[in-house]
Amino acid sequence: MDSPNAMMIEYWNGPGAERWIAAHDQVERSLVKITELLFAFAGAKAGERVVDVGSGLGRTTAELHRRTGAPALGVDVSVPMVKIAQQKLAGGDVSFVAADAAAYAYDGKADLLFSRFGVMFFADPVAAFTHLRGALAPGGRLAFVCWRAFPENAWAFAPFAAAKPLLPPQEPMDPTAPGPFAFADGARLRGILERAGWKDVVIEPRDTTMHLGDSVQTASEEALTIGPLARVAAELDDATRGHIQVRVAEALAKFATPGGAVEPPAAIWLVGAKA
Repeated sequence: MDSPNAMMIEYWNGPGAERWIAAHDQVERSLVKITELLFAFAGAKAGERVVDVGSGLGRTTAELHRRTGAPALGVDVSVPMVKIAQQKLAGGDVSFVAADAAAYAYDGKADLLFSRFGVMFFADPVAAFTHLRGALAPGGRLAFVCWRAFPENAWAFAPFAAAKPLLPPQEPMDPTAPGPFAFADGARLRGILERAGWKDVVIEPRDTTMHLGDSVQTASEEALTIGPLARVAAELDDATRGHIQVRVAEALAKFATPGGAVEPPAAIWLVGAKA
């Protein structure tokens, strides 16, 4: 692959896509609170054309069209996920394309560039966000959500910390490398957007929760399906994964609600800017 984002493109066309598709309904449920926060923050208005970056299986793209009544384009590097979106949700003014959002040839007519956790994977984020400005018409704006620091996100950190004694040795994590927590540093994120030519940058911290499952058992399975632990543990043998799941269940039990659902803290940035 020629793209500077080749490693992420390979991942999201392989094991990443497989796990995401298999767990999609639960993932969508886990993100309900965050998704509504982002929709409210973005404030998509009737008649506004939208580009949805990292659209996955297309639910956010379709919802944006429902709210605006205008054309909505979903862009994602994952061919398997885009194919599903095209089969289930495309039609009329809703369309999807399998492409690297950092290189795709936009028509420059969108009013809103939107992304739910789809912009943290660029190898060169300044170049990517510079290119993304070309998706927007004059006066267009950007709205996305990304994760804050890994330790602040107990939905991911608690399972990983519980499993760590049973995991293979890990290389020290580069906090700025492409990945879910690449934009944890708000000051760095602001600098990236400003160097990419965006104006009136707004970065708002929000604290909420993730619904990992209706029971501790379901939540521990979810932690081994999607997220940082899932990537590291994917190739481990079944026995080790079983031991890890026991540890993860014990760690997640403290986040159980009176009704039994597991809802650990989630720490996000809501980010807005103008082209």
